[in-house]
Amino acid sequence: MRKIEIIKNVSASWFALGVSILVGLFLSPFILHRLGNMAYGAWVLAFSVTGYYGLFDLGIRSALIRYVSTYNATNNHDGLLRLINTSLALYTAIGTAAMVATILVSSYVGSLFRIPADFLPTARWLFLIVGSAVSLGFPAGVFGGILEGLNRFYFVNLTNLVATLARAVLIVLALHHGYGLLTVAIITVSLPLMGSAVRAAIVLRLLPLKFGWRYIDRSYFREIARYSSVTFMVMIAYKLRFKTDEVIISTFLSLSAVTFFSNADRLLDYTGEVVSSLSQVFLPLSGHSNAQGDMNQLRKLFVAGNRACALIVFPISATLIILGKSIITAWVGPRYVAASYPVMICLLIPFTFAMAQDVSGRILYGMARHKSLAMVTGMEAIANLILSIVLIRPFGLIGDALGTAIPLTCTALFFIPRHLCRVLNIRLLSYLREAFVGPLVLCAPTVGILLLMRWWFFARNYLQLGMQILISLIPYGLGLAWAFWTKRIWRVPQLPSGRGLDEVGVALVGDYQEKP
Repeated sequence: MRKIEIIKNVSASWFALGVSILVGLFLSPFILHRLGNMAYGAWVLAFSVTGYYGLFDLGIRSALIRYVSTYNATNNHDGLLRLINTSLALYTAIGTAAMVATILVSSYVGSLFRIPADFLPTARWLFLIVGSAVSLGFPAGVFGGILEGLNRFYFVNLTNLVATLARAVLIVLALHHGYGLLTVAIITVSLPLMGSAVRAAIVLRLLPLKFGWRYIDRSYFREIARYSSVTFMVMIAYKLRFKTDEVIISTFLSLSAVTFFSNADRLLDYTGEVVSSLSQVFLPLSGHSNAQGDMNQLRKLFVAGNRACALIVFPISATLIILGKSIITAWVGPRYVAASYPVMICLLIPFTFAMAQDVSGRILYGMARHKSLAMVTGMEAIANLILSIVLIRPFGLIGDALGTAIPLTCTALFFIPRHLCRVLNIRLLSYLREAFVGPLVLCAPTVGILLLMRWWFFARNYLQLGMQILISLIPYGLGLAWAFWTKRIWRVPQLPSGRGLDEVGVALVGDYQEKP
């Protein structure tokens, strides 16, 4: 049943994500060439700044997903009812605070960023529109978290799919008829809110929920706060790690330079979304297993989950490295290659190390053992911010990218695998062998064919690029089919313990270390 749940949820996630990526690949250059570098840079900057509003979440969503899965596993309906009402009350207060922040940012946007005077009124309205929608999204997003906690990701993905297609059609029509940046912004932020309304209706059909002040419980608020306070530290680190680049670039370089960085960053975002669509299903699964005290199942989820992440990210990263210049040329044009490709390569290598282990963080969240992760990623984020500011002046966009890449490499290579193996009492070399040797072997023929394809001819359009990628992925597809047929993709042998300690002792030590 776990395999069926994973396949069903991941298949729905990938289908919706595939449509989203195709729409993004089409819309990004369409919007860029219709609006120009200035307007597109403002567009990217507005969403980057309002992306910091995610910090207002305070880690509540991860707590909601984790405890919905836990209460559902133990059939605690009263706890589920109080958890949801308490979360909704918290999100309503957060949305109000985010709206106040939106008004302040839109009022002083000209003082915060280098925006030309004639473009300033448009920029103010843009920040107001985007920020208002994000503020409303806090209470509206509760129902998506409930569906994820119930392991009903396919409902979330279906609503996202419809919203994505509707958004694409409306944006194309709007730009074709001469409407500008603000109309595109209204369309972009309205469709997700409509999707949230549909998800709320689905939740109310699945669960007999009741709403009211009497269901808001202080004890559940404290439970959420204990869990989410650690998650909040990770969220801050994530924002500093990946979402400060646009702000730093617009401050120290120019608004137009944001566009060149965004082209590289967007390709990594797409790659991360593909992997996250798989790894996200492991949070409720690990929460369910942890609630039942099934440590052996947690080990299997850890190894098999990261193996699946590696099977996804290795061929994508190889394609981006080898055919990256062709991809950028076909996507947004050859004049962006010189600046965007080196930035992409600089970020992609450590990003691949991290994405190949994306399930690791989900396991820690499901076990409520993510305190050490928060501390390390926090230190990484501070180093990221300092290095980016120091290196951007002498090295430009590459310096900013190096500021992100260096700390991320240290975390992905030296902390994540060792920490998870210690928590789950697994030998590090056994984990690395079971999780990554197979994906590397399967990917090797694809790397060789990609190099041959690049030597044969330089692809300059989607048709030529698609032919190169399709040919190179044939041996990889055959290898994956063999892995599924022989069930090796799921198989996790009994792994030897890390230091010969018994599981009870390891669990006790880990619990003591994670307690605040």
